[in-house]
Amino acid sequence: MSTWPALKADEIAAVMFDLDGTLVDTMGGFADLAALVMAARHGADPVEARARYLQTSGIPFCKQLEVIYPGHAANQAASDEFEARKLAVCEAAMMDADTLTGLRALAADGLKLVVSSNTGQPVVQTFLDREGFPFDLALGFDPAIGLAKGEPHVAQVCARFGVARHQLLFVGDSLKDAELAQAAGVPFVGRLGTFSAADFRRQNPQAATVANVIELPSLLAAARGSHP
Repeated sequence: MSTWPALKADEIAAVMFDLDGTLVDTMGGFADLAALVMAARHGADPVEARARYLQTSGIPFCKQLEVIYPGHAANQAASDEFEARKLAVCEAAMMDADTLTGLRALAADGLKLVVSSNTGQPVVQTFLDREGFPFDLALGFDPAIGLAKGEPHVAQVCARFGVARHQLLFVGDSLKDAELAQAAGVPFVGRLGTFSAADFRRQNPQAATVANVIELPSLLAAARGSHP
């Protein structure tokens, strides 16, 4: 496995944010919904199903199901049901005041801000239109054109803003987010909640983490050897 890309804060030009569990607190609702769907479609124990959903988070639910129940005949129907019902969870979610404060501080520092999510592109765009925060780019999941979190999104951001991979930072709440950032050669910061700091550091002993986006400007300033 390749080494983890180092965070060189003075070179960062754009920050890519996962959406669910990072910018908005939707993971608990999604996990509850996934548990209900897997219990009904796969006969799963709801408690175990919820835990497996969280353990495999960071990839589309259709792919999570293939990890949890490889080749199961109910996977497609379960994925379709989940995607239809998750809209209600998304519609109830909003970025909190601390998250917005952190985003504004990053934008004031001249950084490009990007949403990078494996939620469907129309749902991502609807959410951002409702929130009204001026992200520079919003990327969701669209398998028809090969759009997905990780390498496809990173390539688009580099092309759109004319930046190199070491000038990007990805912020996400899952261990899979960290793996995708590593594979794409992008530095990573873990957003605590779905996983703990200890979880991220078991994966990468040098992992940097924040409890909320509001902490990110200070983390970058400290990494530059200065203060906000």
